[in-house]
Amino acid sequence: MSDLMTCIVLELRVIRVPEVRRTSNVNTYLIHLAHQRRNTMSRKILSLLSMILIFAFVLAACAAPATPAPAAEPTAAPAEAEPTAAPAAEPVTVRWWHISTADEHKALWQKLADEYMAAHPNVTVEITVLENEAFKTKLTTTMQSGDPPDIFQSWGGGVMNEYANAGLLKDITADLDADGGAWRNTFAPGALGVYAYKDKNYGVPWDMGMIGWWYNKDLFAQAGIQAPPTTWAELLEDVKKLKAAGITPIALGEGDKWPGMHMWAYLVTRLGGKANFEGALLRTGSFTDKPFVDAGNKLQEMLALEPFQDGFLGATYGDEATAMGNGKAAMELMGQWAPAVEKDNSTDKQGIGDKLAWFPFPMVEGGAGDPGDAVGGGNGFAIGKNASPEAIDFVKYLTRAESQVQLAEIGVAIPVVKGGEAGLTDPLLQTLQKSLAAAKYFQLYYDQALPPAMGSVINDSTQGLFAGTLTPEQAAQAIEDSAKTELK
Repeated sequence: MSDLMTCIVLELRVIRVPEVRRTSNVNTYLIHLAHQRRNTMSRKILSLLSMILIFAFVLAACAAPATPAPAAEPTAAPAEAEPTAAPAAEPVTVRWWHISTADEHKALWQKLADEYMAAHPNVTVEITVLENEAFKTKLTTTMQSGDPPDIFQSWGGGVMNEYANAGLLKDITADLDADGGAWRNTFAPGALGVYAYKDKNYGVPWDMGMIGWWYNKDLFAQAGIQAPPTTWAELLEDVKKLKAAGITPIALGEGDKWPGMHMWAYLVTRLGGKANFEGALLRTGSFTDKPFVDAGNKLQEMLALEPFQDGFLGATYGDEATAMGNGKAAMELMGQWAPAVEKDNSTDKQGIGDKLAWFPFPMVEGGAGDPGDAVGGGNGFAIGKNASPEAIDFVKYLTRAESQVQLAEIGVAIPVVKGGEAGLTDPLLQTLQKSLAAAKYFQLYYDQALPPAMGSVINDSTQGLFAGTLTPEQAAQAIEDSAKTELK
């Protein structure tokens, strides 16, 4: 920069304007020349200064910092931890037997199982679907071998208690009570109680309902019946009116025995009430007590009217549902699953639609039972003794509120878990549920409330009443004889 400034000073000396002389023309001319020279030199100076400034800016821009920062030492990236793969879960197979043979219901169970397996790839759910009677036969054989399924259909009561006594079921009380009773508290206490025995839980419900009369409104109207009967006498009168109109009053699949047994059991409940049954069960009373015999007599009043379809003694429950679904009979006494089964068994898979209605079992004149008492029960899952934690977790999935809503939406369950009632939109099931909620006493199905051997005797004895091969006294005595052996 010093050499550059020296150059600038020398140039300024060279362009200094000479002294002006005003006394002659020559001088005037010389003054003019001097002005021209000075202007020319000024432009040169400005150009030179511009170049100097530009050069200085370029030097400043390109100059390196006075004190260059030391280069940072490269820092090695921290060594990444070796990925630790989660240990692969051991493959687990869950064996599940159910009796939901209707297409829509069967498909829903399969869907829920598929969802669970997708979320738990190590779990395989093996489903076995059996018709009701085939299920009971196969389960009896399997239990005798000591190898129960992990999850299977149960109605609670005596059968379940027998299996619990034999050590064939798993106590899941701790599972229900874990996390402050998180699972237990989702259930309606009464429904869950059906699957408890001696203060231990061996299963859980997925449905609770009651037996009642399903009837065809159009056929009632054709017979001139204005309203459903509320007494036993009115029911008998309606049977007569239907017969007179050429309509089969009642569809019955007595070949399976249990459909007709429910009619006898309801008569006992209306005639004797809770105290009568519990007396016989706890051996302070007897199955030959008057209400049991009188129920047989009332049933004979009905049989004398020939209210059933031809061949009812050999017909199955499926035949009964088919007759109702096709509009060939006016009534059937059945549980809350009836609409779905009627629809599935009908020729067009539509059933009788909005012609179907429901009324509770009528009161029986002179009976000690409350007219609002209900006979019924629930469907549930019993847990086999070898069930894995995965099997129990799968049952939790099946009984969550979301699953209950889906069951209610297809009309196969009255939910027993809080929140599940959101799916109960069918007016018929809503009517049934209100009647169930109002019942002061809930009589579990006889063939489930009592030991298996007694259940078979009751079914056989009541079929004897329908067939006319046993008198009411003989049927009651056969049941009592079984009770003396089975109820200890």
